[in-house]
Amino acid sequence: MSKRTVAILIAAIPLGVIALPLHVYLSIPTANTALTHFDTLIVLGYPSNPDGTPSPEQRERVLESVREFQQGIASHIIMSGGAAHNQFAEADSMKRLAVSQGVPADAVLEDAAAQNTIQNILFSSRIMAAHNWHSAEVISTPSHLPRAALILQHYPIAWRTHPSLWPHEYNSLRVFLGYVYEIRNCWQIHRHGFPPSSFSK
Repeated sequence: MSKRTVAILIAAIPLGVIALPLHVYLSIPTANTALTHFDTLIVLGYPSNPDGTPSPEQRERVLESVREFQQGIASHIIMSGGAAHNQFAEADSMKRLAVSQGVPADAVLEDAAAQNTIQNILFSSRIMAAHNWHSAEVISTPSHLPRAALILQHYPIAWRTHPSLWPHEYNSLRVFLGYVYEIRNCWQIHRHGFPPSSFSK
């Protein structure tokens, strides 16, 4: 083997390390249905600010759900997120924001127990079952949705994912790192499955 061939192979290793996880990430389905209207929207939680107000990512997820609700995509919204990172339940601040934007309070249901994305989907699906709902549009930050889709594939509901906007406070590096984090997460799930949990189906 020539030195040139060896050099090419060495140079290709980092590309392979990046390309395969990226391919897996980009190949994750965004829906399992052609539905355009759903029984409910599910908004995946993000930590509130230390004072309990919506953080930028939380705000954008909620505002996207308000837009979808106002367009008639669904007649209910499930806000999912407990006090996972501080003393404030994410679902509470999310509902308050949605109501302040004109969504009727009785159209917004709360899952204030979920501590992570797996629990977001699990507890939201239990709320759906209790209301005999069978379809959902799931809203989150763009980079987060493929991981959510990997979880949704384990549930017998019709679903599609829908991205919120990136917060205007974020620069390009913050957005890039968000994608890197989620590409890594999805690659680990692809290789090893979900970590053992009493909340896994």
